[in-house]
Amino acid sequence: MAKMIQKLTIYIFLFLAFSQKISAKVYTVSTENEFKTIQASLLPGDEVSIKNGNYTNWSLQIGNSGTAEKPIVIRAEKPGKVIFSGRVVKAIFMVSGNYILIKGIHFKNCILEKEAGNTGTLIELNQTFNCRIEDCNFSDNQAKVQFSPLVIIAGKGSSNSISYCSFISNIDNQDVQVKVTKESFPKFTLIQNNRFSNKARVSWKNGNGGECVQVGQDPVLLGNQRPETTVQQNTFIHCNGENEVISNKSSGNKYINNYFENNDGELVMRGGHDCIISNNTFKGGTGGIRINGTGHQLINNKIDGIATAIRLMYGMAKGKDEIGFYIAASNCILKNNRISNATTGILVGDSKNADWTGKFDTKRYPSPVMQNVAPFDNSITANIFKNVKTEVLNQ
Repeated sequence: MAKMIQKLTIYIFLFLAFSQKISAKVYTVSTENEFKTIQASLLPGDEVSIKNGNYTNWSLQIGNSGTAEKPIVIRAEKPGKVIFSGRVVKAIFMVSGNYILIKGIHFKNCILEKEAGNTGTLIELNQTFNCRIEDCNFSDNQAKVQFSPLVIIAGKGSSNSISYCSFISNIDNQDVQVKVTKESFPKFTLIQNNRFSNKARVSWKNGNGGECVQVGQDPVLLGNQRPETTVQQNTFIHCNGENEVISNKSSGNKYINNYFENNDGELVMRGGHDCIISNNTFKGGTGGIRINGTGHQLINNKIDGIATAIRLMYGMAKGKDEIGFYIAASNCILKNNRISNATTGILVGDSKNADWTGKFDTKRYPSPVMQNVAPFDNSITANIFKNVKTEVLNQ
């Protein structure tokens, strides 16, 4: 009797699994209207296959939701053979549902512009949970409006990811932005196994708006917000968009096991606190790691062939409660970093007495203008130096 019940249970399980599999549908579309027509019918486990081809002027709002076991998949018929290009004034894919996977799509030669209060972007995940962007290519796209990202993750969502994508030769833009506002920000975003390369210096007069990855936008007033983003196992080669290849402007984030080669810029803790920067590799280029803020941990990084490998910066204020356009580096741990072929290994106290008079809005940011608060209470131990003229320089 027990064996019969066991067999019956197995049959029921297999029947249910098979039923769920055959109930999922694959829709094939080749126009924006075809997508919108089938959108209301999309259920967990369904797939939308976009036919191979070149597309322009799409703007989709996707509020459907899948489940952990059965996400809704939006994919290219063949990876890399579905290409979106041309003028973009709204998000091509605006996702507000949960458990959505966008996969295998190529965005090439898109021009991001502003129209009627909207600014173009390629993919935005807004208020989403457990959505993924995978195996997509973003190449030769150009922003006509400063500080325009190709991909945005925003709102009060959680556990979204961008992985196995490439961002190559994009112009005057930010590649990936984790948006942090006073009202909302996403938690536990994962940015991993992506490639960023061949990003030319931006044409904007102030030289800003060309980060590959930006986590937070207002380090002065919103630096204490904790999105707890993880950026790991990405590659950055010839990324020269601006001085900050990665720009951290919030707290509790992790930058782990990334590879940087010949970039004109640094991994920058522009603001925020309590971030982990570990096991990253830097080879050549103009900069390594720059630190403002409190409680960061720099552990097991390898930095080779960079004139000044790590910089701990002066600030206008200190700690997590004072307002300063820059916060002095303090209570940071620098341990087991391997620095080679440098003029200065670790510079403690860069930008001493820099005068910012007239360079930022002191009404919006009630901060002193002199960068005269020295780094303090930082622990620098067990670092290894090879062919370094000055290992640790205090100034």
